[in-house]
Amino acid sequence: MHPFLQNDFHIKWSTLTPSHIEADITKALDEAQAAVDAVASQTPPLSYANTIAALDDGLETLNHAWGLVSHLDSVANSPELREAHNAMLPKVSEFFASIPLNEALWGTLKAYGTQSESETLSPTKRRYIQETLADFREAGADLPPEQKKRAGEIQSELAKLTQKYSENCLDATNAWEKIVTDKEQLSGLPESALDAARQSAEQKGTEGWRFTLQAPSYIPVMTYADSDALRKEVWQAYAAIGREGEHDNRELVRQILDLRHEFAQLVGQANFADHVTERRMAASGKAALSFGDEIFQKVRKQFEQEAEQLRQFKASLNSPLPTSDSPLLQPWEVGYWAEKQRKANYAFDEEALRPYFPIDRVISGMYEIAQKIFGLRIEERRTSNAQHRTSNKEEPTLDVQRSTFDVQCSTQGSAPEEPQTWHPEVKFYDLFDSETDEQLGSFYADWHPRESKRGGAWMNYLLTGNRDSSVGPRTPHLGLICGNLTPAVGDKPALLTHREVETIFHEFGHLLHHLCGEVEVKSLNGVNVPWDFVELPSQIMENWCWERESLDLFARHYETGEPIPEELFDKMLAARNYMKASANVRQLAFGKMDLELHIHWPESAKEDLDAFVENVLTGYSAEYKTKPKSNVFNFSHLFSSPTGYAAGYYSYKWAEVLDADAFTRFQQEGILNGETGRDFRNKILAKGNSEDPAQLYKDFMHRAPDPDALLRRDGLL
Repeated sequence: MHPFLQNDFHIKWSTLTPSHIEADITKALDEAQAAVDAVASQTPPLSYANTIAALDDGLETLNHAWGLVSHLDSVANSPELREAHNAMLPKVSEFFASIPLNEALWGTLKAYGTQSESETLSPTKRRYIQETLADFREAGADLPPEQKKRAGEIQSELAKLTQKYSENCLDATNAWEKIVTDKEQLSGLPESALDAARQSAEQKGTEGWRFTLQAPSYIPVMTYADSDALRKEVWQAYAAIGREGEHDNRELVRQILDLRHEFAQLVGQANFADHVTERRMAASGKAALSFGDEIFQKVRKQFEQEAEQLRQFKASLNSPLPTSDSPLLQPWEVGYWAEKQRKANYAFDEEALRPYFPIDRVISGMYEIAQKIFGLRIEERRTSNAQHRTSNKEEPTLDVQRSTFDVQCSTQGSAPEEPQTWHPEVKFYDLFDSETDEQLGSFYADWHPRESKRGGAWMNYLLTGNRDSSVGPRTPHLGLICGNLTPAVGDKPALLTHREVETIFHEFGHLLHHLCGEVEVKSLNGVNVPWDFVELPSQIMENWCWERESLDLFARHYETGEPIPEELFDKMLAARNYMKASANVRQLAFGKMDLELHIHWPESAKEDLDAFVENVLTGYSAEYKTKPKSNVFNFSHLFSSPTGYAAGYYSYKWAEVLDADAFTRFQQEGILNGETGRDFRNKILAKGNSEDPAQLYKDFMHRAPDPDALLRRDGLL
């Protein structure tokens, strides 16, 4: 039957079991290799159809099938699935690494590249030819045979090491819990956190309150718990992820960094950061570092003032007399005292907003905003909730891993009346153009944590529809959004924090980038853009979480339906830029650590990663009584895939500058202005990587980005 190889638009999740993985992926590998061999042996006359397009077509079944396996492994990490995934991972990694290193294939593609000007092609296809050739060169296509062999070995080894890193993070997170039976120890925690902890204990058959290292449990403890001992214990447990016992990532990180550096030098780059950024907006690792350092210098003074003010605030509360003494804080005290200071300064408690953010109303309001500004209509579909089984115990969700040579499968086959989902909580939606009524795509949404699901929030594509009239009719895209947000407790709906609301809008922005794509070449559609541009559509969506006009569409009390009271809204806005310099420096520190590891670590003495990170981040952290160590051994963005956000974490801040600037046009023309929104959809979302991103930005804003827009929005200029 080969369920992983089916091309149904509505995926039959109940059939995707670990027992099929080996046979299905082996068959897909054989077919993909045959396709590669056919293109490699292609004789003149060469054409786009029998070279570039034929290679893409030949890889799409494997890409789709392995994408499903990888996704299920990342969110339903059962022993059976992990074993099946890891058994095939080396073979799949070796195959993909071999494609650009295939001498005959490269010869065919290079030969076509030199003569392609004689063929009548669209600008998008011409761009894709150049992008494909650049991809091959970047992966080592021009290397001599022995170096090609080594390049393939490195990529295969990186796939195994980063997979193990990811597994260690997940397993270490799940291995820890804290059971509290004395409620007095939980003083300060809001009712929402207590109710969730009580429910978690009940689900585990335990008395009392259960706390974990998952974000909806961890963050409230660090923010509100009066018990210094409890906060310290939870902080130490979180800080230990990836650092000890059977889940130790320390040696893995050293090996990953060494292999990345070796690969970069193999292909002629000084370091991995230069390798990664060469074709991105930053253009070099040094430029990316300079970008972050420039922002840091602008906010450094205020950052230092914020740290000192927080120390003084705690000291003033602990001393009956005025004092200039401000002893250092412990790292597990910062979140707690920062929240206390915010309440004192602004009389604002973020927990007061929770009742106004029931998840279903947030989501329906977000869809209404998309309808108003982007001309879209979103309808929920009734689903069969057919529980997909990856083992006898676990239920999965879905994700697709991105690859340089990832070519999405076309959407074929008829859709059943009720699409399956992989878990009863997962919902399924169709997205239409509200003017033409055309179905542009569909998507799954899975928002709450489960032990089988990796942490964080993300979007991914499953299928990219056809937008090339020369090969067939238009077909819809398929994608997903996932998160680990506060779950429902008892009879109450899931009530979110404002930050969680921003997270939903953020991931939805990524999703719209995919679903609104109008690119005729699938591999250039949607989020397949330079990495430092990919966060613009996601981050700009967060702005609608701060405007009264848009908030009133969804921020309604879950019991009364009343909007956020004006007084509470004013406090929320007043507190928006509280400790904003510290927030900026935190993100800048992550980006700098990432770049320094991929530029300067290889040339250091390489004796102690923690010492190296501490040295390069001098000034980027407040002083504490207990010096915290870096999160480098639990930083999935950097080390859970062969590349991922490695040497690219700066892109969050880079795109934040773009989004702060681009949103000023909405502020000037109307935040729910349909003409402005349609312009953004047509000039940014629809274009994918069909044109240079800097040009796309200029097309929308009619000018280059304003580098100070972010700091102005954050009240730092």
